[in-house]
Amino acid sequence: MSVLIRNATILTMNDAWDVVLGDVWVDDGRIRAVGAVPTGAQADTTVDASGSLVLPGFVQTHVHLCQTLFRGLADDLTLLEWLQYAIWPLEAAHEAASLRAAARLAAAELQLGGTTSVLTMETVHDTTAVFEAIEPTGLRATIGKCLMDVRGDAPARLLQPTGEALDESLALHHRWTGAAGGRLRAALAPRFALCCSRELLEGAAEASARYGLIVHTHAAEQREETAVVKRQTGFDNLAYFESVGLASERLCAAHCVWATDEDVRMLAERRVRVLHCPSSNLKLGSGIAPVARMRASDVSVSLGADGAACNNRLDMFQEMRLATMLQSVALGPGALTARDAVAMATREGARALGLGDEIGTIEPGRKADLIVVGIDGLHQLPGRDPYSTLVYASRPSDVRLTVIDGRIVARDGTLAWAETPDLVEEARTSARALIARAKL
Repeated sequence: MSVLIRNATILTMNDAWDVVLGDVWVDDGRIRAVGAVPTGAQADTTVDASGSLVLPGFVQTHVHLCQTLFRGLADDLTLLEWLQYAIWPLEAAHEAASLRAAARLAAAELQLGGTTSVLTMETVHDTTAVFEAIEPTGLRATIGKCLMDVRGDAPARLLQPTGEALDESLALHHRWTGAAGGRLRAALAPRFALCCSRELLEGAAEASARYGLIVHTHAAEQREETAVVKRQTGFDNLAYFESVGLASERLCAAHCVWATDEDVRMLAERRVRVLHCPSSNLKLGSGIAPVARMRASDVSVSLGADGAACNNRLDMFQEMRLATMLQSVALGPGALTARDAVAMATREGARALGLGDEIGTIEPGRKADLIVVGIDGLHQLPGRDPYSTLVYASRPSDVRLTVIDGRIVARDGTLAWAETPDLVEEARTSARALIARAKL
């Protein structure tokens, strides 16, 4: 497909932060021209983007597609209660069909809201169903099967022998990494320190180094959790991950709310990627992550909504807005600007996924993952500053067009790959059966 987007204000998010007035031409999955389009350029579809911004698609670096059917079922709990009494029973009750329904529902919400790429941690079993569900949606996804070999308070179905867990993850990598024209990849996803033996974490570190795989995990999310990790291992959470060999540019650590000054130094030195989830951190009462301090130390920090069970939306506009406001509370207005937040939602997310040379900016030759966001709504006017308008005034319903790999996957509130009523019925039916199996 070739697409010509005309008359736009283009936030390139390139190194020079260029804002360009003009057109974007997409052909054969790539951005071919920005600003001035060659005379005679052909397009299958032409979009008039007058009164709109064009920017790179949002990259959400921490989500749980499998938890989309849990929305509203785990409110008003602290992290460890939330896991024990709601999330783990529900994840154990998932079947392949309900996982497909959850993934499809999530993909629809994400794409309609401008998200084009995700890094997602699924449950322990049936992860193939998630890959199969996501492939036809067009979403760019790095998907990890959850690794848990220490039971704790989790149901038996979420416990898996160490070697079997790692072998299954590598089988997913060999089958799916590079599928769908490169849109799909597998990651290693040890849940968090309390669910994983040292042997499992060391095995994940070795496999990551050998195959170049992202390791996606949770770290230093909540004060009670970090205290238990210290008591059991003798290390602070992030220091423990360093001790088992996980600390590298392939480690994507969600939350890091309770990162110490020493942790921040290590994160910067080892080039660990931090995944900030402000809505989730607030809803679970976890705290305010030291995002501005980490960024000042040259730590890469990107954004994600986390799961629909602890947010309860997959809305990058909300995450950008809260990210800036929380740093204002912690350090004063301007500690994290609107432009910073847009960078975290685009180019920093691409960098975290190891895709910084392919997506995250609008430049000729890059993969065509981009969105068109209307800025002429009553709630956005007068909208003199595009970054401020995006972060403080815009919402998912303002997204007019979502393009991934040069393919239009959503336009004016309509998906290209599914009918909304069908998704609604599938989600409701699957959720009812899932809740019954979980006996909540």
